[in-house]
Amino acid sequence: VRRDHDRACRVPAELAGEMVRAGADGLAVWLRAREEGDFALFLPALRRNLELARRFADCYPESEHPYDALLHQYEPGTTAAEVTALFARLRDGLVGLMSAIARRPEPAGLAGTFPVAAQREAGLEIARAIGFDTASWRLDDAVHPFAACPAPSDIRVTSRFDERHLQGLFALMHEVGHGLYEHGVDPALARTTVDTGVSLGVHESQSRLWENMVGRSEPFWRHWLPRLRERFPLTLRDVGLEDFLRAVNVVRPSPIRVEADEVTYSLHVILRFELELALVEGTLDPADLPEAWAAKTRQLLGIEVPDDRQGVLQDIHWSEGIIGYFPTYAIGNVLAAQLWGAARADLPALDADLARGEYGALREWLRERVHRHGRLLEPPELIEQAVGGPLDPGPLLEHLNAKYRGLYGLSAAGR
Repeated sequence: VRRDHDRACRVPAELAGEMVRAGADGLAVWLRAREEGDFALFLPALRRNLELARRFADCYPESEHPYDALLHQYEPGTTAAEVTALFARLRDGLVGLMSAIARRPEPAGLAGTFPVAAQREAGLEIARAIGFDTASWRLDDAVHPFAACPAPSDIRVTSRFDERHLQGLFALMHEVGHGLYEHGVDPALARTTVDTGVSLGVHESQSRLWENMVGRSEPFWRHWLPRLRERFPLTLRDVGLEDFLRAVNVVRPSPIRVEADEVTYSLHVILRFELELALVEGTLDPADLPEAWAAKTRQLLGIEVPDDRQGVLQDIHWSEGIIGYFPTYAIGNVLAAQLWGAARADLPALDADLARGEYGALREWLRERVHRHGRLLEPPELIEQAVGGPLDPGPLLEHLNAKYRGLYGLSAAGR
């Protein structure tokens, strides 16, 4: 509450209004620029949003770096310096693992089709088992999956199902993770300013935990694959558990962030953070952004950017003046792994629970450690209390190395 009040008092109404108008104008321009694949159309709007972001940061002169004020809107209590150090460790470990995987043959995909209606039924069955409550939740379709949670008793999640693959199931588990966070806030906090998630990074940790730590694990599919075979007999009848796990955990660098796999996703975030930081500092001219984007994509992901539409114009954030948001995605991945490790230590029967399709113990553990607190604690305090220490990329790198070393037959792990 104090933080919200402080921002309302510090940021002049005129500046706040300018930022809203520039964001609306920028979105309209970005949509056209993206459609035409022409960054030059978007450049003036980007310059305007960066100027306003710097003026916003000037309202917080005590910040060590102008980016801190922007980041604090989404991840309070975390600084640019802390993110830089966190991402340096994460970057080295992920690039090393990705390079090792690239030298191995890619696993075969799942051949065949998965009718959308049957996928939706399967997704809803999984969601209900995880915690989707039909009394206060609903599922709808969307072009880009999201969760909207007007209240802990009103949780609305969406997904997008495509008969060519099963990604809609994982997108649904991701959004259910967001919904469980909001649904698990202590009812005593209802109708207050603290009855919601504490930060975007913590929120993302909940969705990524259910999507990746649970949803892409061997015990999870030991339970659900036989049920999927019943729904998709022609496609999955002869697919064994190991082959299925390799298929849904394939690592394939892509220029598109929202299509990225578990290993490369955070590299997309690091790319955006490094460019965003340089833009805010003024060490990167916005006109040079497409070339800088392409260079970092080659450096981090080892691939080329085909065009601006699949490169610098792919994300909506900067068009609306949303600067400082991107790091929260990777912070969520890091924290998800820390929470997963802590939960496994506290719940020795967790793998057995997952193999039986039982999620109550994990759901209650997360509710007690994270959900129920709402915004009563600052994010660093909540993280320290939940996992016994600050953000640490080590558990994520250990998880990914152990998992993908096995899936791809790698002989040694790197951190």
